[in-house]
Amino acid sequence: MRKSVRIIAAGTLVVLLAATTAAPALAAGSVQASLDVLTAQDGVPGAEAVIQDGHRTRVVRSGVGDVTTGKPFPRNGSFRAGSVTKSFVATVVLQLAGEGRVKLDAPVERYLPGLLPDRRITVRQLLQHTSGIPDYLQEFDLSDPESLRHRGAEPAELVALALKHPALFPPGTGWSYSNTNYIVAGMIAEKVTGHGLSDLIAQRITRPLGLRDTYLPRRGDEKLPDPHAVGYTPDLVDFSDFDATIAGAAGGLVSTPADLDRFYGALLGGRLIRPAELAEMKRTVPADLGVPGARYGLGIGSIPVSCGEFWGHEGGIIGFTNLAGAGPGGRRVTVVLNQNPTPAETNAHLLAATDAAVCS
Repeated sequence: MRKSVRIIAAGTLVVLLAATTAAPALAAGSVQASLDVLTAQDGVPGAEAVIQDGHRTRVVRSGVGDVTTGKPFPRNGSFRAGSVTKSFVATVVLQLAGEGRVKLDAPVERYLPGLLPDRRITVRQLLQHTSGIPDYLQEFDLSDPESLRHRGAEPAELVALALKHPALFPPGTGWSYSNTNYIVAGMIAEKVTGHGLSDLIAQRITRPLGLRDTYLPRRGDEKLPDPHAVGYTPDLVDFSDFDATIAGAAGGLVSTPADLDRFYGALLGGRLIRPAELAEMKRTVPADLGVPGARYGLGIGSIPVSCGEFWGHEGGIIGFTNLAGAGPGGRRVTVVLNQNPTPAETNAHLLAATDAAVCS
């Protein structure tokens, strides 16, 4: 789903192909120019790209991480990753599918009886945004983010808010980005395992990969860990700290660029899910992401760029916008902006910066 203003977990997603033979000076220069467009033209306070190519890591920055002090982005600082959370949740569900505990084409009704009025909706349709379930975000006043700072939410509450609205289309007959899909997917993972989603992400992803700075906050955990760039609203209000359970399984994750680079490298390299489940994850359908040729799989998507395609996800949540993913050439890229919502043209410039980081 494309919006001119993106607030919570309504990220678009992208996919590119990595080219790993370019001269480092050329790659860094083109990335710098692309980031400078985001800060100078779009007015985003700061931007950072972290590029991992094999064992080599490059960091390119523009603007500031704190408009009051003028300090730059801290190297590999924490930020709120928004809809990148969906890739983590899809990974957990696909791990459970590989263990025979979840069936992708089974109805949600099998795992969460009575939750959804349409019993035809399947687990796959949740993960691929083809369920027709409305987005619960329409129930919130997104023009007043301060009203959401301490609100928080439980998953069942968010689903109930979404179900106040009629279905967008019969299951499997269309595509529409809905954060509610991933709230339900997280509930399935919890029901099947008997463990909370925060614990599942830690046990199954972050600890095995050594992602020490990535976690899904619980209710009431509002503090963004230091060091971090300040996350701003368009009015430059500091929104670094807030209760992100209002985004939950759809977009509540806290991470760092290096952790996301490692995660997508491991995921697409087959170290988190088996080949059969990775193949299911990469089975895509056309997706209305505002970019010709864009497609969405299960928690990741693909968008054609200058050198091919790159699998990953964009995330937007109050204060931060990012795009993260990995290409088959092995280069992983995370681009972070310390503002959300952003101007409408920022999406295209964010993609251009990622293209420069991956394809130059």
